[in-house]
Amino acid sequence: MPSGKFAKASALAVATALVAAVLTGCAASGNKVSGGDDSGPPVSGGTLRFAVLDAPANLDPHSGSSYPESLITSNITDKLTYQNPDTGAIEPWLAKSWDIDPALKEFTFHLRDDVTFSDGSKFTADSVKENFDLLGRGDKALGIVPVTAYWVGYAETTVIDPVTVKVRFERPNAGFPQALSLYFSGIVGHSTLQLPKEQRALAKNIVATGPFTVAEHVYQQKTVLKKRPGYNWAPQSRKHQGEAYLDTVEISVIPEAGVRTGALRAGTVDAILDVNNTDEAPLQAEGYRLVPQLIPGRDISLDLKTDRFPTDDRAVREAVKLGWNRDALAKTVLTPSYTVSSSVVSKRVPGWVDFSASLKQDQKRAEQILDAAGWTKGSDGIRVDRQGRRLELDLLGINNLVNNKPAYELIQQDLRKIGIEVKLNVLPIPDYTAAATQQQRWNIQVANQSRADIAVLEQVYSPQYTNMTKLAPENPAYQQAIDVLSALSKTLEAGPRAKAAEAAQRFLLEDQILTVPVYNPAQVTAANPRVHNVGYEAQSRNVFYDTWIEAR
Repeated sequence: MPSGKFAKASALAVATALVAAVLTGCAASGNKVSGGDDSGPPVSGGTLRFAVLDAPANLDPHSGSSYPESLITSNITDKLTYQNPDTGAIEPWLAKSWDIDPALKEFTFHLRDDVTFSDGSKFTADSVKENFDLLGRGDKALGIVPVTAYWVGYAETTVIDPVTVKVRFERPNAGFPQALSLYFSGIVGHSTLQLPKEQRALAKNIVATGPFTVAEHVYQQKTVLKKRPGYNWAPQSRKHQGEAYLDTVEISVIPEAGVRTGALRAGTVDAILDVNNTDEAPLQAEGYRLVPQLIPGRDISLDLKTDRFPTDDRAVREAVKLGWNRDALAKTVLTPSYTVSSSVVSKRVPGWVDFSASLKQDQKRAEQILDAAGWTKGSDGIRVDRQGRRLELDLLGINNLVNNKPAYELIQQDLRKIGIEVKLNVLPIPDYTAAATQQQRWNIQVANQSRADIAVLEQVYSPQYTNMTKLAPENPAYQQAIDVLSALSKTLEAGPRAKAAEAAQRFLLEDQILTVPVYNPAQVTAANPRVHNVGYEAQSRNVFYDTWIEAR
């Protein structure tokens, strides 16, 4: 009979295999590379000029959350674990190995002893404890809030010896090893962790262990990454070991998609992110390297607020689900780099279940549901309830992905046909973040959450976590949500976890209809064919460690 630790290690292996099967099955639609190939011996040196849509503002690895911010921090920090983007396997990185107790509450990590921070200080078990205590508890004096979405139930990190730590939770946390591979889990140095929140976000103050450091940061203009000499502790599955090939990466902010594409064609940049849909096929035909990757996690979804009229009415939520045409979205808005949602999570997430039939458009049924609930059409075609209140929904979304606004406009047009008026507020990230604090204004908040683990649903929707749909304690679904979603964190056994995953998706999409998924976003990079190994980490942030450029 195996010991408890060995049994849990086996369970992790089974769960990892399940991840690998799911991710591998989607590789064709999420990682298609066109335009040249990556053959030939890599060349060291040179500068990659890379253009993005949004400006990174907060470079603190623990709190910078936008895509451009996490793109930067993914290249300057290392994590204890590494999620292989091709297989989904959770692999060693700063931690050489780990043990998990049968209750999934204690995690013991055995660390590398050859890692240093960019200021020359040594990475040890004390470094892990200092990082994890701030992530799990925060520090009011420094203005640091805990990362509650991932660290609910955090109890303590204990230093066993200089290369061993034990992390303990008060509740099961099956997704913890995967969570440690995410961008927010990047390990930073003691000097950074001592600083108040505002100073931690400054490029000059960030000390980490990654293959690049931030050499320059000019907000809304550019960020320059510089290769770190002596780096030699990448995950074994990476394409190479040792220092990064590139000397520097210059990340420029070019908000307009057409201007980014023009810069690539003109040769003023070597690669661009957020390629406009209409530019994908022409760039590919011109010989540019096109590299898309679907983003795993919660898809772009209409999260419906249950604490505000009229989305507190289940009939309204169901009508929103049934009232718009997903086939039209695929044909008129998306390219083959993206997929229409078939569940609230991406196909790249283990435990995904196909709910396409439940999500299929049925405007006739949607109108019947609204009729039965007492919503009647007014003279302008918009419905009103028995008290004469209009069926108007305020939607808050982000314009950081090229498909977002066109997708919302399509939904807006379709829902108007059945008597629902949707008012769109699609804003840049800083404005979206500010507007999101006005909780009572919005019926629908639209976003995605990148994480290749089914626990992302608990993280986003459980009342114990983010509670995105604002279930109130007096709502009968409040405790049900806690129970159904917490089951995702109570096992690593493939069968039981898959069963819990299906129940969670059914609860969100059919039982309560708390969210209406729209499409699986992707990151799409276009590059000059001289640029090789254009890649992403598992959550689809660009990483430049293996990238190299042919000599002219």
